[in-house]
Amino acid sequence: MIRAWLLPALLILVGLLGGGSRAADGSPLTGLLVLAAFLLLAFVSSPLLFPRSLTHAEALRRRAADGRPVVYWRPGCAYCMRLRTRLGSRAHRAHWVNIWRDPEAAAAVRAANDGNETVPTVLVGGRHHTNPDPAWLRQRL
Repeated sequence: MIRAWLLPALLILVGLLGGGSRAADGSPLTGLLVLAAFLLLAFVSSPLLFPRSLTHAEALRRRAADGRPVVYWRPGCAYCMRLRTRLGSRAHRAHWVNIWRDPEAAAAVRAANDGNETVPTVLVGGRHHTNPDPAWLRQRL
């Protein structure tokens, strides 16, 4: 859990230091803009951007019941953020599994990707798709 929040915490710290130094130099508006930019980056790189994560077992159980895709992701992954933002409101139609929180999910991703924890990996129709095109996944949602 700590490593999921490490990058956002560092971004907030840098934003506070950078914005504070700009404000101290007599440029409060620039300092505020620097802080706002770093806060936005911290939010985008945090787990808050993603729907609530399930365990691997729970996601598979729900997938069996409703047929929705399972998306394996991890915080700080630029490709995961790209997929999440391009899915927009449809992202909640998939089951999201954070591989840093669930060792069983990480093992499933390694099994699907020749031993690599490459994310996002999406389970659709019984097949794993590594880093799929967001438009392709949007059609399946």
